[in-house]
Amino acid sequence: MDNQQLERYSRHIMLPEIDIAGQRRLLQAKILLIGAGGLGSPAAIYLASSGVGQITICDDDDVDLSNLQRQIAHNSERVGQNKADSARATLRAINPETTVIAIKQRLNSDTLLAAISDANIVLDASDNFATRFMLSDACVNTHTPLVSGAAIQLSGQICVFRNDGNTPCYRCLFDESTIADEENCAQSGVFAPLTGIIGSMMAAEALKLLVPFGKPLDNRLLILNAATMEWRSLKLQKDPVCPACSSST
Repeated sequence: MDNQQLERYSRHIMLPEIDIAGQRRLLQAKILLIGAGGLGSPAAIYLASSGVGQITICDDDDVDLSNLQRQIAHNSERVGQNKADSARATLRAINPETTVIAIKQRLNSDTLLAAISDANIVLDASDNFATRFMLSDACVNTHTPLVSGAAIQLSGQICVFRNDGNTPCYRCLFDESTIADEENCAQSGVFAPLTGIIGSMMAAEALKLLVPFGKPLDNRLLILNAATMEWRSLKLQKDPVCPACSSST
């Protein structure tokens, strides 16, 4: 690292859990972020400011005025602009050293696998179950760690899936065949700071995996009630008949 980098990341380097060696790993890391909305915005901002070397942001949606209540990577001047492009401009202003790649269309199974193969970690900040299941399956197939977050109304959740063959995957937690019609922010609303809390935690979990240090949230699901600021922690078990990650599949 040069002198400017030593100064920029000095508060990380002072932490014994990170130090110079850990910061160097962050500078060399590549992250794929699916979704540049309420969760993806704070996650991307903290990943870039922390010095992650490359962040690929995938979002085919455009910035809408109603997004600005919580999607802090965007601003009023960018209404109508693609969210991946808008987030890239924000991250470049925060840390020009981070390479930011904007993908402005939805990824199919082939392009998704190609994008994941170039990443150390995937962050799922999407807003629908179809994307979440497709993303999880791809991460299971490539053995890529997945940090998953969600927020609706006053409830948020976050979990880490190692996808190493020995720990639960997203399908071990959710059964696609039993999920009812999903809610979204446009229909049900969402508390703005809640997305900031969960999105920031997603960045924290990704950084912990990359350095690595601490105890990541694998095998645990954290659920936050923002009305009471009470957390619940649920221990996850691997489903022996999971259609994605069980040894029988």
